[in-house]
Amino acid sequence: MKNYELILVLSPQLSETQVKETLEKSKKIISSNQGEILTEDLLGRKRFYHDIKKNRDGYYAYIKFKAPSSSIKEINFNLKVQENVLRVSIINAVMETVNK
Repeated sequence: MKNYELILVLSPQLSETQVKETLEKSKKIISSNQGEILTEDLLGRKRFYHDIKKNRDGYYAYIKFKAPSSSIKEINFNLKVQENVLRVSIINAVMETVNK
């Protein structure tokens, strides 16, 4: 299993509870596709440089997880089809080791 980093951009019209519900649903999608959540962080509401789907800002969330590379396509698709998700970005996380 490889480590991945996920950035989700959620709709600005969501309430705080809806944001948390969408994050929980996203984590369940990862878990149901053999993924394991390592860390998560809600980064808050931020303004976009360019409009995304006619929105000027949105909620950003960061999730670091482990998953088999064969399941990333399925995870990406299932995250994108959620109605409250504006953007999804999954990248391969490079684990750095520091030798002292």
